[in-house]
Amino acid sequence: MEHGSLTDLTASTFSLMDEDHTLANSVRFTLNQDPRVAFCGYSIPHPSDNKVNIRIQTTGDTAKDVLKDGFQNLMIMCQHVRTTFDKAVADYETNRPSKHMNIDTP
Repeated sequence: MEHGSLTDLTASTFSLMDEDHTLANSVRFTLNQDPRVAFCGYSIPHPSDNKVNIRIQTTGDTAKDVLKDGFQNLMIMCQHVRTTFDKAVADYETNRPSKHMNIDTP
């Protein structure tokens, strides 16, 4: 759901259902790195509500498009972290000494 002016598409508040600080803070961080974003913040209206409101004000592009780009960038970052982690685990498994080797330590 989007709340904003019909004449000014550069400022909007988006409500994300069934989400919490985990996604909201991550996308807020990502959006605040975007030079097109003048302001981005989020709030949780009430602790018992399972939703977050994300407010975006841009320097010219529509808030909706900038939010989509922010989610896309966040997804790319998460994929990079996952790939890096999986590679590190595989490298560790390949290079670690065998559990059955008898290694004398000084």
